[in-house]
Amino acid sequence: MKDRYVIAKYDSQGEHFELIVDPDKAFDYKMGKKVSLSEILISDEIYRDAKKGLKASEESLMKVFKTLDVSKIASTILLKGQVSLTAEQRQKLIDAKRRQIVDFISRNCIDPRTNLPHPPTRIELAINEARISIDPFKDAREQAIEVIKALRAILPLKIAQVIARVKIPQKYASRAQPVISKLGELKKSNWLSDGGWQGEIEIPAGMQVEFIEKVNSLTHGEAEVQIVRG
Repeated sequence: MKDRYVIAKYDSQGEHFELIVDPDKAFDYKMGKKVSLSEILISDEIYRDAKKGLKASEESLMKVFKTLDVSKIASTILLKGQVSLTAEQRQKLIDAKRRQIVDFISRNCIDPRTNLPHPPTRIELAINEARISIDPFKDAREQAIEVIKALRAILPLKIAQVIARVKIPQKYASRAQPVISKLGELKKSNWLSDGGWQGEIEIPAGMQVEFIEKVNSLTHGEAEVQIVRG
Protein backbone atom coordinates (compact mmCIF):
# COMPACT_ATOMS: atom_id res chain seq x y z
CA MET A 1 0.00 0.00 0.00
CA LYS A 2 1.22 3.51 -0.78
CA ASP A 3 2.56 5.59 2.09
CA ARG A 4 0.34 8.52 1.20
CA TYR A 5 -3.38 7.91 1.08
CA VAL A 6 -6.65 9.22 2.52
CA ILE A 7 -10.05 7.76 3.33
CA ALA A 8 -13.09 8.63 1.21
CA LYS A 9 -16.31 8.32 3.24
CA TYR A 10 -19.96 8.07 2.24
CA ASP A 11 -23.10 7.68 4.38
CA SER A 12 -26.52 6.70 3.02
CA GLN A 13 -29.62 4.94 4.32
CA GLY A 14 -28.01 4.34 7.70
CA GLU A 15 -24.95 2.65 6.15
CA HIS A 16 -21.33 3.83 6.16
CA PHE A 17 -18.77 3.11 3.44
CA GLU A 18 -15.09 3.91 3.01
CA LEU A 19 -12.45 3.74 0.28
CA ILE A 20 -8.68 4.05 0.51
CA VAL A 21 -7.65 6.53 -2.19
CA ASP A 22 -4.82 8.62 -3.57
CA PRO A 23 -5.68 12.20 -2.43
CA ASP A 24 -4.43 13.98 -5.56
CA LYS A 25 -6.12 11.59 -8.00
CA ALA A 26 -9.33 11.64 -5.97
CA PHE A 27 -9.31 15.43 -6.03
CA ASP A 28 -8.81 15.51 -9.80
CA TYR A 29 -11.73 13.09 -10.20
CA LYS A 30 -13.99 15.31 -8.09
CA MET A 31 -12.97 18.27 -10.23
CA GLY A 32 -14.25 16.45 -13.31
CA LYS A 33 -10.93 15.43 -14.80
CA LYS A 34 -10.65 12.09 -16.56
CA VAL A 35 -8.83 9.85 -14.12
CA SER A 36 -8.95 6.07 -14.12
CA LEU A 37 -10.38 4.59 -10.94
CA SER A 38 -7.44 2.19 -10.95
CA GLU A 39 -5.18 5.22 -10.40
CA ILE A 40 -7.36 6.50 -7.56
CA LEU A 41 -8.05 3.37 -5.54
CA ILE A 42 -5.24 2.15 -3.31
CA SER A 43 -7.37 -0.91 -2.57
CA ASP A 44 -10.23 -2.38 -4.57
CA GLU A 45 -12.18 -3.15 -1.41
CA ILE A 46 -15.23 -1.25 -0.16
CA TYR A 47 -14.95 -0.93 3.62
CA ARG A 48 -17.20 -0.02 6.50
CA ASP A 49 -14.06 0.77 8.50
CA ALA A 50 -10.90 0.96 6.41
CA LYS A 51 -8.50 1.46 9.34
CA LYS A 52 -9.72 -1.74 10.99
CA GLY A 53 -9.87 -3.57 7.65
CA LEU A 54 -13.60 -4.27 8.04
CA LYS A 55 -15.24 -4.77 4.65
CA ALA A 56 -18.76 -3.63 3.79
CA SER A 57 -21.24 -6.46 3.48
CA GLU A 58 -22.78 -7.37 0.14
CA GLU A 59 -26.18 -6.80 1.74
CA SER A 60 -25.38 -3.19 2.63
CA LEU A 61 -23.84 -2.55 -0.82
CA MET A 62 -26.94 -3.87 -2.59
CA LYS A 63 -29.19 -1.89 -0.25
CA VAL A 64 -27.55 1.46 -1.07
CA PHE A 65 -25.93 1.08 -4.50
CA LYS A 66 -28.10 -1.69 -6.06
CA THR A 67 -24.93 -3.25 -7.45
CA LEU A 68 -21.73 -5.02 -6.39
CA ASP A 69 -19.70 -3.42 -9.19
CA VAL A 70 -16.72 -1.84 -7.41
CA SER A 71 -16.19 0.79 -10.13
CA LYS A 72 -19.78 2.06 -9.95
CA ILE A 73 -19.79 2.04 -6.15
CA ALA A 74 -16.41 3.78 -5.94
CA SER A 75 -17.50 6.47 -8.38
CA THR A 76 -20.59 7.25 -6.27
CA ILE A 77 -18.55 7.37 -3.06
CA LEU A 78 -15.96 9.69 -4.62
CA LEU A 79 -18.47 12.07 -6.20
CA LYS A 80 -21.06 12.19 -3.43
CA GLY A 81 -18.98 11.41 -0.38
CA GLN A 82 -16.34 13.21 1.65
CA VAL A 83 -12.64 12.98 0.80
CA SER A 84 -9.94 14.39 3.06
CA LEU A 85 -8.36 17.25 1.16
CA THR A 86 -5.51 19.67 1.64
CA ALA A 87 -6.46 23.28 2.40
CA GLU A 88 -5.47 24.25 -1.15
CA GLN A 89 -7.57 21.47 -2.72
CA ARG A 90 -10.58 22.35 -0.60
CA GLN A 91 -10.33 26.03 -1.55
CA LYS A 92 -10.20 25.12 -5.23
CA LEU A 93 -13.39 23.09 -4.84
CA ILE A 94 -15.10 25.93 -2.98
CA ASP A 95 -14.09 28.47 -5.65
CA ALA A 96 -15.37 26.19 -8.43
CA LYS A 97 -18.67 25.60 -6.62
CA ARG A 98 -19.08 29.34 -5.95
CA ARG A 99 -18.67 30.06 -9.67
CA GLN A 100 -21.40 27.50 -10.46
CA ILE A 101 -23.73 29.09 -7.89
CA VAL A 102 -23.06 32.62 -9.16
CA ASP A 103 -23.66 31.46 -12.74
CA PHE A 104 -26.97 29.84 -11.74
CA ILE A 105 -28.18 32.99 -9.98
CA SER A 106 -27.03 35.24 -12.81
CA ARG A 107 -28.87 33.13 -15.42
CA ASN A 108 -32.05 32.49 -13.45
CA CYS A 109 -32.67 35.58 -11.34
CA ILE A 110 -33.52 39.19 -12.03
CA ASP A 111 -33.65 42.43 -10.08
CA PRO A 112 -37.45 42.89 -9.62
CA ARG A 113 -36.98 46.67 -9.73
CA THR A 114 -35.52 46.64 -13.25
CA ASN A 115 -36.43 43.15 -14.51
CA LEU A 116 -32.78 42.80 -15.52
CA PRO A 117 -30.27 40.19 -14.32
CA HIS A 118 -27.62 41.11 -11.78
CA PRO A 119 -24.04 40.98 -13.13
CA PRO A 120 -22.04 38.01 -11.77
CA THR A 121 -19.58 40.36 -10.04
CA ARG A 122 -22.40 41.99 -8.06
CA ILE A 123 -23.70 38.59 -6.98
CA GLU A 124 -20.26 37.43 -5.90
CA LEU A 125 -19.70 40.62 -3.88
CA ALA A 126 -23.07 40.12 -2.18
CA ILE A 127 -22.16 36.52 -1.28
CA ASN A 128 -18.94 37.78 0.31
CA GLU A 129 -20.77 40.60 2.12
CA ALA A 130 -23.34 38.16 3.49
CA ARG A 131 -20.51 35.81 4.54
CA ILE A 132 -22.27 32.82 3.03
CA SER A 133 -20.38 29.56 3.42
CA ILE A 134 -20.14 27.39 0.31
CA ASP A 135 -20.15 23.62 0.72
CA PRO A 136 -17.71 22.20 -1.85
CA PHE A 137 -19.52 18.86 -1.94
CA LYS A 138 -23.18 19.93 -2.04
CA ASP A 139 -25.10 20.27 -5.31
CA ALA A 140 -24.69 23.77 -6.77
CA ARG A 141 -28.38 24.15 -7.69
CA GLU A 142 -29.53 23.20 -4.19
CA GLN A 143 -27.08 25.63 -2.63
CA ALA A 144 -28.06 28.37 -5.08
CA ILE A 145 -31.67 28.27 -3.85
CA GLU A 146 -30.43 28.68 -0.26
CA VAL A 147 -28.02 31.44 -1.29
CA ILE A 148 -30.81 33.33 -3.07
CA LYS A 149 -32.87 33.35 0.15
CA ALA A 150 -29.89 34.61 2.14
CA LEU A 151 -28.99 37.31 -0.40
CA ARG A 152 -32.46 38.86 -0.53
CA ALA A 153 -31.66 40.80 2.64
CA ILE A 154 -29.02 42.81 0.77
CA LEU A 155 -29.74 42.21 -2.93
CA PRO A 156 -33.20 42.29 -4.56
CA LEU A 157 -33.61 38.92 -6.30
CA LYS A 158 -36.46 37.19 -8.04
CA ILE A 159 -36.29 33.89 -9.89
CA ALA A 160 -37.49 34.71 -13.39
CA GLN A 161 -39.72 32.11 -15.03
CA VAL A 162 -40.99 31.70 -18.57
CA ILE A 163 -43.52 29.36 -20.15
CA ALA A 164 -42.30 27.21 -23.02
CA ARG A 165 -44.98 25.83 -25.35
CA VAL A 166 -43.81 22.65 -27.05
CA LYS A 167 -45.36 20.62 -29.86
CA ILE A 168 -43.82 17.24 -30.66
CA PRO A 169 -44.55 15.17 -33.79
CA GLN A 170 -46.07 11.72 -33.27
CA LYS A 171 -42.90 9.77 -34.12
CA TYR A 172 -41.02 11.33 -31.17
CA ALA A 173 -43.88 12.02 -28.75
CA SER A 174 -43.93 8.86 -26.62
CA ARG A 175 -40.17 8.93 -26.04
CA ALA A 176 -39.61 12.67 -25.73
CA GLN A 177 -42.68 13.72 -23.72
CA PRO A 178 -41.66 12.12 -20.39
CA VAL A 179 -38.18 13.66 -20.60
CA ILE A 180 -39.35 17.13 -21.60
CA SER A 181 -42.05 17.14 -18.90
CA LYS A 182 -39.36 16.80 -16.23
CA LEU A 183 -37.29 19.75 -17.45
CA GLY A 184 -39.54 22.17 -15.57
CA GLU A 185 -43.01 22.42 -14.05
CA LEU A 186 -45.60 20.96 -16.41
CA LYS A 187 -48.54 23.36 -16.71
CA LYS A 188 -50.50 21.89 -19.63
CA SER A 189 -50.38 18.52 -21.37
CA ASN A 190 -52.41 17.44 -24.39
CA TRP A 191 -52.13 14.41 -26.65
CA LEU A 192 -53.17 15.42 -30.14
CA SER A 193 -55.45 13.50 -32.50
CA ASP A 194 -52.51 12.76 -34.81
CA GLY A 195 -50.55 11.10 -31.97
CA GLY A 196 -48.38 14.12 -31.30
CA TRP A 197 -48.11 15.93 -28.00
CA GLN A 198 -48.38 19.57 -26.97
CA GLY A 199 -47.61 21.00 -23.58
CA GLU A 200 -46.63 24.08 -21.64
CA ILE A 201 -43.74 23.94 -19.18
CA GLU A 202 -42.57 26.61 -16.76
CA ILE A 203 -38.79 26.88 -16.68
CA PRO A 204 -36.23 29.34 -15.25
CA ALA A 205 -35.67 32.13 -17.76
CA GLY A 206 -31.96 31.43 -17.87
CA MET A 207 -32.55 27.87 -19.05
CA GLN A 208 -34.32 28.78 -22.31
CA VAL A 209 -31.36 27.97 -24.56
CA GLU A 210 -30.62 24.68 -22.76
CA PHE A 211 -34.31 23.73 -22.89
CA ILE A 212 -34.64 24.37 -26.62
CA GLU A 213 -31.41 22.50 -27.33
CA LYS A 214 -32.65 19.50 -25.34
CA VAL A 215 -36.01 19.45 -27.14
CA ASN A 216 -34.29 19.69 -30.52
CA SER A 217 -31.92 16.89 -29.56
CA LEU A 218 -34.81 14.61 -28.62
CA THR A 219 -36.78 15.37 -31.78
CA HIS A 220 -33.98 15.94 -34.31
CA GLY A 221 -35.09 19.56 -34.61
CA GLU A 222 -38.65 18.67 -35.67
CA ALA A 223 -40.43 19.97 -32.56
CA GLU A 224 -41.96 23.43 -32.28
CA VAL A 225 -40.87 25.49 -29.27
CA GLN A 226 -42.26 28.89 -28.43
CA ILE A 227 -41.66 31.05 -25.36
CA VAL A 228 -45.12 32.41 -24.70
CA ARG A 229 -44.81 34.27 -21.42
CA GLY A 230 -42.10 35.84 -19.34
